[in-house]
Amino acid sequence: MSQQPDPEEMRVGTAEREEAARLLGDHYSQGRITPDEYEGRVLAAYEAVTLGELRPLFQDLPAPHPAYLAPPPRFEPPPFVPAYQQPVAILPYSPKSKVAAGVLQIVLPFGIGRFYTGHIGLALAQLAVVAFTCGIGVVWPVVDGIVLLANGGTDAQGRRLRD
Repeated sequence: MSQQPDPEEMRVGTAEREEAARLLGDHYSQGRITPDEYEGRVLAAYEAVTLGELRPLFQDLPAPHPAYLAPPPRFEPPPFVPAYQQPVAILPYSPKSKVAAGVLQIVLPFGIGRFYTGHIGLALAQLAVVAFTCGIGVVWPVVDGIVLLANGGTDAQGRRLRD
């Protein structure tokens, strides 16, 4: 069995000593310690080797304290919820079919499939592109129909199209 080392005996480095000196300077500038106390505490901070030697320097002072002197955060596991009590998200399906929408887009390639699904704005945009490009813009509704057949889609209310 391994024993946990005493946290007070953990060695500190230059960064921890400098943070302690900086925070003592903040307390001095707030008038919480006298110049003599400040000088003595900063010297003790720079001579400290372990956390146990730094902790007494801040015991009688309010926050801020060095972060490494704070107790480690406690881990609280989330409460256990049995699988049979988990909420189930039931997404309703649309009464419309993705096959019908895709075939309409491919066979009548000027937005008819999108009129069928209820996306009137998109259908009008496809119709306008096909009309203004004299038929060259038919590529957009055909590709849209292929995507509807392959991946499905949603109706105007956001419900998934039936297979």
